[in-house]
Amino acid sequence: MQLVNNDSAVSPSGGRQTISIPSAMKAVILAGGFGSRLSEATQLIPKPMVEIGGKPIIWHIMKIYSYYGINDFVICCGYKQYVIKEYFANYFLHNSDMTVDLSKGSVEVHSSHSEPWRITMVDTGLNTMTGGRIKRIEPYVKGERFCLTYGDGVSDIDIADTLRKHEQSHAAISMAVYKPEGKFGAVDIDPQTDWVKSFREKPDGDGGWINIGFFVCEPEVFDYIPSDDTVAFEREPLEHLAADGKMHAYRHRGFWKPMDMLRDNKELNQMWNEGRAPWKVW
Repeated sequence: MQLVNNDSAVSPSGGRQTISIPSAMKAVILAGGFGSRLSEATQLIPKPMVEIGGKPIIWHIMKIYSYYGINDFVICCGYKQYVIKEYFANYFLHNSDMTVDLSKGSVEVHSSHSEPWRITMVDTGLNTMTGGRIKRIEPYVKGERFCLTYGDGVSDIDIADTLRKHEQSHAAISMAVYKPEGKFGAVDIDPQTDWVKSFREKPDGDGGWINIGFFVCEPEVFDYIPSDDTVAFEREPLEHLAADGKMHAYRHRGFWKPMDMLRDNKELNQMWNEGRAPWKVW
């Protein structure tokens, strides 16, 4: 897979280039999967609604984007979509102080602790793959550049910098990539004597960069996605974009963690509860 790469964010004068994020810019969040590997928590709710510190992980993701001024969201719903819709439909009441007078049938809101978010929740189908889900929300982004991410991973990624680098690259899509650490210590052994030649505790994985699911997309991306619910965005669409030289890699060297398993959820909750959550940039 060939990636167009542009890591420079420095202007000819030596200063850092800035980018103005349009107030109407949207962030699309894929939130329709079954979350089968987290089945202990997803029998009753969709994976993006599994909580970290008392808030769904999708809320944490939206707070990251909101910190950078992106407050317009399109959520690709699917499995147990009503849970997501009901959560945000009642978000204002759940995050406000109020008095309910049952005798009068009235509700008085005293103060609100809500967010400045506009949220479009789209039914993209129960069994639809990621490519089909993205294709279905095309009318909601109205031919404009948009951000795209999965609803199950958090990061301290600099969204403004991803947009800046994307604009410099002139690519159709930018994909944030990350080089993970290995899970175990690496031992190099002399095959003749069995003496240990070197040891490294948890070195980089296989030396490769992986997709961490924070994208910046131009409308041209939709041309690469067929109207087929069985198409995974990570297969033919991204492969063809890369082959055509239209994909830019944004190298993220900070924190990123997906919530794939129950242990991941426990680790993320522990980080939050101990006040050491790197993704809490707000």
